[in-house]
Amino acid sequence: MRSYKLIAPAKINLYLEIIGDRPDGYHELVMILQSINLADEIEIHSLSSETIRVHCNHPQVPTDKSNLVYRAAELMATKFPEAFTKHGGVDITVHKHIPVAAGLAGGSTNAAAVLVGIDLLWNLGLTQTELEELGSILGSDVPFCVAGGTVIATGRGEQLSPLPNLDHIYIVLGKYRSLEVSTAWAYKTYRQEYGSTYLRDTNDLASRAAAVHSGSIVKAIVEKDAVAIAQKLHNDLEKVVLPSYPQVLQLRELFASQPGVIGTMMSGSGPSVFALCETQAQAEQVQQQVRQTIPDEDLELFVTRTITHGIQVVGNE
Repeated sequence: MRSYKLIAPAKINLYLEIIGDRPDGYHELVMILQSINLADEIEIHSLSSETIRVHCNHPQVPTDKSNLVYRAAELMATKFPEAFTKHGGVDITVHKHIPVAAGLAGGSTNAAAVLVGIDLLWNLGLTQTELEELGSILGSDVPFCVAGGTVIATGRGEQLSPLPNLDHIYIVLGKYRSLEVSTAWAYKTYRQEYGSTYLRDTNDLASRAAAVHSGSIVKAIVEKDAVAIAQKLHNDLEKVVLPSYPQVLQLRELFASQPGVIGTMMSGSGPSVFALCETQAQAEQVQQQVRQTIPDEDLELFVTRTITHGIQVVGNE
């Protein structure tokens, strides 16, 4: 039986602005998304029967149809029924390293890896654009996870415009294992508190999105100026999450106070917080200092860095 092994990187948001409502119930967003080398490993094997099986080493991750990985395989079976019949089903094993429910697109990147893996297993020959379009059916972050690198994402996050790649900006990530922030709650609360500021006119929405393309953080990314990027970090969801989750606020403030940290922010809807550093040594020093200050074993800390790619195939049999 054929099989593939894939690496599925996490993402952080360098920028997240909520600019309006959409008819489909989602928010109109402008984001800058960045791949990092904290990643899960996905093994995908062909089966002789037309079944989908999912396994995971993390007890919090479901292996039924509620898992985005399962739904990704199901989507491919639905879209390409002849290939499903010809090649059979898939057995998928997820080796988790990305924290669960962390605002780091862990589920989305696993689903993206399954789309790429099944494309290869079934010899479909899909383009990256076609894989991204399939990903957008599953979730807003999945297209980016297929593409990876450094990208401006608009719409609900599925419309991607690549930026020059950022490599080797070092990152300290912190996430309390037991702490989860509902993405739906965060956006709903933001709408309740700040909905009056939303842009209503489609031309205004397009203008605002275009303004970010020519804005100061994109200029800093083009110039690969880590300090300038760090000074321009922005996440609207901090306005509602930080007041409601004092642990997240405390961690963010602690990161910000550390020598060597050039910028810090919550990623996505949280509760992960990250700090940017210019060198790996600085990042490791920050990790040690934060661990000494907060010895709580519930707090996971990672040193990682920006990378230039999305899903990668690292083996096949």
